[in-house]
Amino acid sequence: MFTGIVTDIGTIRSQEKRGDVRLTIGCSYDLSGVDLGASISCSGACLTVVDKGPGWFAVDVSHETLSRTAPRWSAGSRLNLERALRLGDELGGHLVTGHVDAVGTVVGTCPDGDSTRIGVSVPADLGKMIAAKGSVTIDGVSLTINEVRDLDGATHFAVNIIPHTASHTTLGSLEEGDAVNVEIDVLARYLERMTNRPV
Repeated sequence: MFTGIVTDIGTIRSQEKRGDVRLTIGCSYDLSGVDLGASISCSGACLTVVDKGPGWFAVDVSHETLSRTAPRWSAGSRLNLERALRLGDELGGHLVTGHVDAVGTVVGTCPDGDSTRIGVSVPADLGKMIAAKGSVTIDGVSLTINEVRDLDGATHFAVNIIPHTASHTTLGSLEEGDAVNVEIDVLARYLERMTNRPV
């Protein structure tokens, strides 16, 4: 479980194809406090630490994860990192599982005061679980939804990225056409299941 508050930006140092894909990720974490088997959110995907050393850790990315996430698993890619939530930690964002619900597409960006407004398109079936002033996770970052519109067989929603978020995550470099990992609020997921489950 995570909060969507990014604590580091990592860089993929290498990609090795095995049965799965092994990534070595450089970071500024003190890895002495990270156990093998620990979970780290990597741009919104919960991955397991399988090896580590000073300034780096390795994860294995399954074919399932590769098929359901944005294509950013190559050497040189920058990733938003967050270590797993511990009991007693401050819940600064919202409850995030690290299970990507869909790959969204950035449909536009524009200045909005000192912030940047970003529009994202997701499949329509996910749209019914997205609400204005609700929470969403984009590439592992907890954000508040400003507005939602259903059009052209998809759902478009907008979020604002404040300067701090732009400079401390990868979201500041997003451009129109970029693919992003989207996770809807876990509470919305359960409510959708409960309200539409056949009796």
